[in-house]
Amino acid sequence: MTAHDQLVDRVLAGEDATAQDALTVLRTPDDEVMSLVAAVSRLRREHFGMSVKVNYLVNLKSGLCPEDCGYCSQALGSTSEILRYTWLKADEALAQARAGLRGGATRVCMVASGRGPSDRDIDRVAGMVDAIKGEHPQVEVCACLGLLKDGQAERLREAGVDAYNHNINTAESHHDSIVTTHTYEDRVRTVAKAQGAGLSACSGLIAGLGESDDQLVEALVALRELGSESIPINFLIPFDGTPKQQTWELSPLRCIKILATARVLAPTAEIRIAAGREMHLRSLQAMALHLANSIFLGDYLTAEGQAAQDDLMMLADNGFVVLGSQEPDGSTPREDHPVIRRRGAGTAAPANA
Repeated sequence: MTAHDQLVDRVLAGEDATAQDALTVLRTPDDEVMSLVAAVSRLRREHFGMSVKVNYLVNLKSGLCPEDCGYCSQALGSTSEILRYTWLKADEALAQARAGLRGGATRVCMVASGRGPSDRDIDRVAGMVDAIKGEHPQVEVCACLGLLKDGQAERLREAGVDAYNHNINTAESHHDSIVTTHTYEDRVRTVAKAQGAGLSACSGLIAGLGESDDQLVEALVALRELGSESIPINFLIPFDGTPKQQTWELSPLRCIKILATARVLAPTAEIRIAAGREMHLRSLQAMALHLANSIFLGDYLTAEGQAAQDDLMMLADNGFVVLGSQEPDGSTPREDHPVIRRRGAGTAAPANA
């Protein structure tokens, strides 16, 4: 039995993993990652079986943000050539939500850039939520609108919003190095307001921001202590035109270790592989889902993800079941076809090498 198995046995018995336990997981040697995944995946299967929750992002308002978050393509001062637009109309938001629901999503995440919503913005989102739930009453709706003022979380809850996303993004000890226009405490306060109104707390982090191992663990422990029921793990997308452009601190194996660390610290939480998974996990995306139990389908806020159909095929190929769907029986007809080689040996075309 490995040390990882012993840790998992303790967690399964009801003991909380310590920060030192988490550091040990995060610092697992690369040649022991397979045994790490084998051990920690027991926690994932214990609480979630082989189901994967599929989430879909609707970007209600893109860019135009006055905050100076150094990692963000929408932030003040960013010259990233992203889409910039003001609020979608209710019918446009509904059409986007429908697309995700057709793809198998059971949660729609409605996101708007900016420091925080005005009361008029809250009313606008409430109308969108009413339209979505009127057509799809079983769907979960998560709102992500920035820092909340008093009473706004309650208004969202009354409108039918189920959860509120507000990421702490990094450790308190690292926070001021990535943003200056709001504080770590501002973010924690908004999570508390959402919880106080009866909204499920969705709060996570961004890995690859220059944080140390200790700071990464500090952030994950803080998320556990905050009671975050859903923990999105984002991997920095280093957009050109931002202070973090061309920042490459992550490898696929490092990302696997981060997800394993999150799982041992928060075994019953929904651990979501979020932005940057295609870029940083690459061929290890399926392996990562033996640790996490949730993904975003398709595109993100300002970055494109892999094709939604490829996401769904990856899940089916690896024996995962989309939460809320029937278990796949393998009878789905294949639409791909062999491609005849017309390059390399025996041709004038360059080889595929």
